[in-house]
Amino acid sequence: MNVTPLALHHAPLLHQLYAASPGYFELLSTRLPTLSEVQRDVEVALLDPRRSLELLLDESGEVIGSLDCKRDFPEVGDLTINLLLIREDRQSQGWGRRAVRHLEGRVPPGTTRILASVLGDNPRGARFWERLGFTFTLDARPVMTWYARPVGTRPHARSGGPAARQPRLALKTAPPRSRLHSKG
Repeated sequence: MNVTPLALHHAPLLHQLYAASPGYFELLSTRLPTLSEVQRDVEVALLDPRRSLELLLDESGEVIGSLDCKRDFPEVGDLTINLLLIREDRQSQGWGRRAVRHLEGRVPPGTTRILASVLGDNPRGARFWERLGFTFTLDARPVMTWYARPVGTRPHARSGGPAARQPRLALKTAPPRSRLHSKG
């Protein structure tokens, strides 16, 4: 897998990725953003020095996903994955796991935990993070649930869903909603 920092001129590629992932927008009960909305969202995101936007490409250079992260959010030492989106026809092929492992191998210095938000009612997304060793952290439903893993820990499977566990790590603030990660 190759990773390319997303620049404003990549907005059409991100828009194409969104168009190839209609199930994500259906899950959130929202429409696909227009190209101009995606361009504006990328432009705004790039103004935040803590944000990292990346395109994920397969070995042939085809865009298969995107990763949107923010460091030191919501607290200093946190690295929050706002959105990991893998194109629908490339899901369940290990690309998401590879993207997370690649990110874990290059976390910014001082990072103590990685957080991931799961938007909407998305049990499949929750299971994905749990399989990677993230634990349920905060229930902010109906908008999202949060999962976390301390940096440097080995992943292990956990059983049961969010309702079956008590939060182990608490977030002090809820994240802002952004169109870049699809209204969530």
